[in-house]
Amino acid sequence: MDEQPEEEKKEIIDKIAKFLPSVEKPTYKQSFNTRLIWTGIALVAYLLLSNITAFGVQRSENPQLTFLEIVLGSRFGSLMTLGIGPIVTAGILLQLLVGSKIINWDMTKPESRAKFQTWDKFLAIILAFVEGFAYVIAGAVPVAPGLPMLIVVTLQLAMGGVIAILLDEVVSKWGFGSGISLFIAAGVGSQILVRTISPLSSACQPGDLSSCLPRTGNPPAGLLWTFFTDLFTGAPFTTVLLPLLPMIATLVVFCIVIYIQGIRIDVPLSMSKMRGFGRTWSLKLLYTSNIPVILAAALLANMQLVGRIGAVPTGNGLTCGQFACYDSSGQIVLGPSGFNIVYYLSAPNNLLGEIVTGILTQSEIIRAITYLLFLTGAAMLFSIFWVSTAGMDAGSVAKQIEGAGMHIPGYRNDKKTMEQVLAKYISPLSVLGGLTVGLLAALADFTGAIGTGTGILLTVMILYNYYEELSNQRLDEAHPAVRKILGE
Repeated sequence: MDEQPEEEKKEIIDKIAKFLPSVEKPTYKQSFNTRLIWTGIALVAYLLLSNITAFGVQRSENPQLTFLEIVLGSRFGSLMTLGIGPIVTAGILLQLLVGSKIINWDMTKPESRAKFQTWDKFLAIILAFVEGFAYVIAGAVPVAPGLPMLIVVTLQLAMGGVIAILLDEVVSKWGFGSGISLFIAAGVGSQILVRTISPLSSACQPGDLSSCLPRTGNPPAGLLWTFFTDLFTGAPFTTVLLPLLPMIATLVVFCIVIYIQGIRIDVPLSMSKMRGFGRTWSLKLLYTSNIPVILAAALLANMQLVGRIGAVPTGNGLTCGQFACYDSSGQIVLGPSGFNIVYYLSAPNNLLGEIVTGILTQSEIIRAITYLLFLTGAAMLFSIFWVSTAGMDAGSVAKQIEGAGMHIPGYRNDKKTMEQVLAKYISPLSVLGGLTVGLLAALADFTGAIGTGTGILLTVMILYNYYEELSNQRLDEAHPAVRKILGE
C-alpha cells in the first residue's frame, strides 16, 4: 500500500529536478589545471558581481552589516547581496527537519541523499526571492522610493542569489572544494588585506578620488598606518596599542586554528586479501570541518536581519524593532526592555579592546556569555546533524572501508563490527568537533580580530582544507608555481 505514494513522491521530485537550473557534471575526468581554471572563473565571476551595484540601490556602508557580509560571503547593495545566504539557510532548515524526524528520510541511502540535494536546491531558490524581498523591506538595502523600484531590486537580488547557487555548483562539480567556502574565504581575505595595509581612506568611494585620500577626520583604512601615525605623534600607550590588537589577534587565531586542524585519530586498516598491506583512516578532531560554524553563524546572521524588520526611530537616538535596537551608526545596542534578544545573541564589538581601555560593562559580559553559549550549542547541534545527512556516520564510513577491501585489524572482518568500532570515535568527535569549532569562533570574535574571529576561523580552515585536497591530487601537469606552493 505504501509503494504507490513513494512512487508518486519520486515522480514529483524528478519533475521538480527537471525544471531547476543546474550545472551538469563533466562527462570525462578533468585535468588538474582545468579544474583549477574553473575554480578561478567561478571566483572571479563572484567577485565581479559583488562589485556591481544593483540598479535602484542607494549603496552605503553600514558597520552593523559587516558580520552578515563576512558570514554570507556577500556585499550589500551589489548583485551578490544575498551571497550564500539562501544556500546555507535552506541547508539549515532541511537539516533541522530531517534531524528532528519531521521529514523521515534515511540519509544512509543514496536515494534519500539525492532527494535531500534536490529539495535543498529547490528551497534555496525559493529563499533567494524571499530573502531578497526581506532585505529590501528590512532596510538592509536602501532602495529608491516607489513600489516598481522595490520589485525591480528584489528581482535583481533574487537572481543574484540563484547565480550564487549555480556558481557553487560550478566549483563543486568542475573545480575544487565548495563554492560556499571559496566565497567566504575570498571575502574575509580581502577584508584582512584592506583593514591591515590599505593606505586609502575608509570612506573611499569608487569614482571619487578625493574621498579616498586620507586626512584629519578621514584616516586610512589600514590599521598599520593608524599605528604608525599614533606612534610618531606621541599618542598615549593605550591609543597606540588599540590598532595593534586586531592584527595580533588575527595572527594568534591563525596559529591556533592551524594547530587544532592537525589533531586527529588514525584508525589502522589492513587489506582483507593481502596480508602485510594497509593504511590508516584519519578522523580529525574537527570531524565536520567548518560546516557547523558556517550554519550556526548564518543562523545568527539571519536573526540579526530579522531584528531590523520594522525598526523605527524611538526619539532617543535609537532605531528599534521587535527584537533589537540600533544606534545612529547601525550598531546593535542595549535598548529598552523587550528589544534586546538580538543584542544578547550578537558578539561584542571588541571585548579585548574594552578590557584594555577599562570600559567593559556588565551588559557586555552577559552578552559575551550568551553569544558563546548559543554559538557553541548551535555548532554542536549542526555538527551532529551534518554527520548523519552528509554520509559521514559510522555506518557510511564502514561501508566505504568495506568497499575498498579493507578491515580494522584485531576485529571481525564484517561491516557491522567495523561500524561499532568506528562509532566509538565518530559519535564523540561529531559532538566534540562542533563544540570546539563553535568555542574557537566565539572566543576569536571577542578579540576583535580583523574580518571577525568567525570569519578568520572559517578562512583558515577553508585554506587548510584546500591545501589538503590539492596536495592529494596528481600534480604532474600542474604549474611549477603550484607544485612549489604545495611542497612538491
